[in-house]
Amino acid sequence: MLKFALSCALLLGILAPVMGQQPAPIVIETQHVSLVLAVGNNQRLYQTYLGTRLANAQEYQQLPQRNEAYVPAGTDNLLEPALRVVHADGNPSLSLAFVEQQSAKISADVTETVVRLRDPQYPVEVLLHVAAYYEEDVLKTWTEIRHQEKKPVVLTAYASSMLHLNARQYWLTQFAGDWTREAGQEESQLTSGIKVMDTKLGTRAAWTQTPVFFLGLNRPATETSGEVLAGTLAWTGNFRFAFEVSSVNTLRLSAGINPYASEYTLPAKQTFTTPAFIYTYSTQGKGQASRNLHRWARRYGVLDGTQPRLTLLNNWEATYFDFDEAKLDRLMGDAAKLGVDLFLLDDGWFGNKYPRKDDTQGLGDWQPTHSKLPNGVGHLVQTAGKEGIQFGLWIEPEMVNPKSELYEKHPDWILKLPNRPEDYSRQQLVLDLTNPRVQDFVFSVVDEQLRQNVAYIKWDCNRMITNGYSKYLGKDQSHLYIDYVLGLYQVLDRVRQKYPHVPMMLCSGGGARADYGGLRYFTEFWPSDNTDAVERIYIQWGFSNFFPANTLASHVTNWNRQHSIKFRTDVAMMGKLGYDLEVSKMTPQELLYSQQAVRDYKRLSPVIWQGDQYRLRSPYEGNQAAVLYVDEAKAKAVLFGYNLHTRSNEQVLPVRLQGLDPARRYRVTEIGLMPDTKSELAANGHTYSGDYLMQVGIAVGRYNAPALTSHMLELTAE
Repeated sequence: MLKFALSCALLLGILAPVMGQQPAPIVIETQHVSLVLAVGNNQRLYQTYLGTRLANAQEYQQLPQRNEAYVPAGTDNLLEPALRVVHADGNPSLSLAFVEQQSAKISADVTETVVRLRDPQYPVEVLLHVAAYYEEDVLKTWTEIRHQEKKPVVLTAYASSMLHLNARQYWLTQFAGDWTREAGQEESQLTSGIKVMDTKLGTRAAWTQTPVFFLGLNRPATETSGEVLAGTLAWTGNFRFAFEVSSVNTLRLSAGINPYASEYTLPAKQTFTTPAFIYTYSTQGKGQASRNLHRWARRYGVLDGTQPRLTLLNNWEATYFDFDEAKLDRLMGDAAKLGVDLFLLDDGWFGNKYPRKDDTQGLGDWQPTHSKLPNGVGHLVQTAGKEGIQFGLWIEPEMVNPKSELYEKHPDWILKLPNRPEDYSRQQLVLDLTNPRVQDFVFSVVDEQLRQNVAYIKWDCNRMITNGYSKYLGKDQSHLYIDYVLGLYQVLDRVRQKYPHVPMMLCSGGGARADYGGLRYFTEFWPSDNTDAVERIYIQWGFSNFFPANTLASHVTNWNRQHSIKFRTDVAMMGKLGYDLEVSKMTPQELLYSQQAVRDYKRLSPVIWQGDQYRLRSPYEGNQAAVLYVDEAKAKAVLFGYNLHTRSNEQVLPVRLQGLDPARRYRVTEIGLMPDTKSELAANGHTYSGDYLMQVGIAVGRYNAPALTSHMLELTAE
């Protein structure tokens, strides 16, 4: 009888407990964090714990079963579901019972746990994946959904993850903005009901809301204190975070693709895989959560995240669309004189029937303009080589101008509604990347340039999806937003199979593509078209909460010439340094300073790119800002300090450093000074213990300092 009962249970997809015994808790651990799941008497899976790792693992068995871990819709659930399925017979309900769990050691640092759930009545199953990164204290979760019904089922909600939290209060920090105002920090208390952060823009998905958040528990978290969850979604498309506070003050968090206009029809035997939700938990505030994510990103989330980056000179603000071959040759000589590694040619180099003279035409016709570049891209690569630098190129391969040969030849390749007027943004439309022929075309655009030894690609995307309709998809229009992103990833997979390490910048009119779904293919992203140095302090501050410094492309430009070249350079040095200005118009002093700045940056970039970052003084809390980078050995550190709009007689308080070795002594040297000037900082040239620097601190500025001045300090352990 027991054998027969087990066989029946297996047919129903349930591994029933023997003699009333329940499976042991599923404990997923990193160095300091635990996520615990448990199977209830009803065979449902519950989340019993998320928090600091317990010293006694046996006590995980005593945790109460409060919240179903991945809640389906349609049965007894009254709050936001993680998953909603409409079966082939029209039944809109789902019940998920535990089948089994498996854990595998992927590496010394990474363990992956897979929990299989199945509906007792319908052949639908869900696999919950959790990858635990031990050293980084990061968890990555995603879901697979599949079925064996005779006809397709329809997915109307499909979260990557659902988490449950219990606290007295919940404080949400989000990062929102618009073009030139990206990643502005906002914090608010969550109250009863649902708070939703989402986007419906299709391509430029992070234009208004960056897919990241901090969640403070019990009280607002600071940089150095408080219990906080930090999360982000690895998806370069429409996303949705929902924070629901229940009537008993528990919080249900669901994260994943935004199901808006995206009901997904899933045939039998096919798998729908959600993007990864990546999160970390800290009891030491937002700063520690950021450093956890930075370490994870460099090792696992960003292309070549532990490898060096290229400094560059971009021509955009020097020439805009007005250039020719001779002018570019001269600019490459200027790049070599400046000391950077690469010259980047921006927009305006392509199109012949409709030459790219402005943003109204030529987009989509990726052949060099004969009148501008008679010898093509190959000549520019050769010129760069003669100057001892490399050559990079701007492209926007997902978009098209109606005034282009591509549009004329392939109108069926364009996303646009039938029987409606075309809707333009920046005089362009979006190509249909759900179509494999369009994917082939986009790949060929990139391949053609890289085959000519172009050493760097700036991949732009200046258009959201409106008027969205795919001729290729036919009746499956609700697949558009998802299949577009999957099509983009298929192109990028092909690029990386053939060119695994060519550096590429993920650009989208600024920071509208800031996500780890895209960054696995890219080495960096463009945070904002706004390069005003003061504004960039805020923008880079926002992005630095979730992305390491080596991913933030930060350029010295003439956006605001009232800012000194030193101030602009110091701000750009907090990320991945580049230039976008006319070197020939620099004064002799500015050129000497900039050449030395490039040398200093190359010498110290391992600390900035790979070190731990500490946000010491927030521009949101006063008229000063300070950021510190400390290398892993605690032997070298770089400190940036900025006086913003300081008032008369405003006191400059010492900045207490973090992350140093209290027992070691550090020599403080101000670098990055203009030629023939000396440091005015009292700490310059002195040696202090790490303990003193962290408990007492040093002034990074002086009393009555002028506004918009900056300091860069190098700390060296002796």
